[in-house]
Amino acid sequence: MSKTSDGAKTDHPSDADRPGAELWLPERRTLTSLREAASGCRGCELWRDARHVVFSQGRASAAIMLVGEQPGDQEDTTGEPFVGPAGRLLDEALEAAHIDRSSTYLTNAVKHFRHHAVGKRRIHDKPDVGNIVACHPWLEAELAAVKPAVVVCLGATAVRAVLGRPLAISRARGQRFDGPDAASEAGVFVTTHPSAVLRLRGKDGFDEAFDRFVGDLEAAASAAR
Repeated sequence: MSKTSDGAKTDHPSDADRPGAELWLPERRTLTSLREAASGCRGCELWRDARHVVFSQGRASAAIMLVGEQPGDQEDTTGEPFVGPAGRLLDEALEAAHIDRSSTYLTNAVKHFRHHAVGKRRIHDKPDVGNIVACHPWLEAELAAVKPAVVVCLGATAVRAVLGRPLAISRARGQRFDGPDAASEAGVFVTTHPSAVLRLRGKDGFDEAFDRFVGDLEAAASAAR
């Protein structure tokens, strides 16, 4: 709740109260300028407890853009995306799908690590819708700068950020969706987040889950060609 100029309360938030990254986007939106500007973003509350903004990694000319949920503890510590356990599993899957990671563009729907502390440990918390909406201008600018042939949504948060609506991963896998306005010619593919596959390692069902994940990446790579 905010106040009008005469001090009266109103239910409409002021611009200062409203979350969103728009104010921090640079006028010239290359990947370099976007990465530099993102370090100063205060579009939502997550920057306060994060060590780094984790923006992206990859080429502006990448045909495949992989969008995850948010950085994890190791990503927040290093400032680089997909370097933790889930990132290593993604590397395994990309190799199995004959996709060179260095030829892709990797980013997240939310650029800061949302978490809570338990002793010295920082425990992952799923970003809420407000965080996704606040960070969306960065993702939109990335899509416009990279212009990928294919966008791969890794998990439900990425789906919501890219397509603007929730979809059940189990129903959406294997389908091609139209890309968002910023990348309207891109095909969007949906798969699980690598962390969901990682949780099955050493258990029944891991091999099947991994193979299906690889198959989803293979389908996206085929479409990108």
